[in-house]
Amino acid sequence: MSLYDIPLHTLSGADTSLAEYKGKAVLVVNVASKCGLTPQYEGLENLQKRYASRGFTVLGAPCNQFGGQEPGTAEEIETFCSTTYGVTFPMLDKLEVNGDDRHALYSELTLTPDADGEAGDVQWNFEKFLLTPEGTVAARFRPGTLPESDEVITAIETQLPA
Repeated sequence: MSLYDIPLHTLSGADTSLAEYKGKAVLVVNVASKCGLTPQYEGLENLQKRYASRGFTVLGAPCNQFGGQEPGTAEEIETFCSTTYGVTFPMLDKLEVNGDDRHALYSELTLTPDADGEAGDVQWNFEKFLLTPEGTVAARFRPGTLPESDEVITAIETQLPA
């Protein structure tokens, strides 16, 4: 199955899929509003502003599996993200990234190893997967890797459409 074929829902409940982003580099990130890593929203939004005009988007995927750190409703999440961090990038509805109820998107994404060669479960909130404009996974960055780190910037710039 192609990543483009997996059904998704936006935070507002509309049907969508990654096919909407075909031809763009996409950074898929499982996010949470009450996590020690939540300030990464600022870096993610900076990436969105810096590269959106060049065929890139961040795609936030709220997840409440790590310490219950995303307990809010869709409306609460949207309000928090927009008022606290000025988030303009698209957000998906809450989904599970690990376990028996892992969303099909993450069943595919977690097959990709990180820089140390480790695939498998998402470790925590703010794990990042960079998708190519063709819809394959180019890189995986663990939660402690900041969005604006050199390795993430270099990977994004390598994947920007010509």
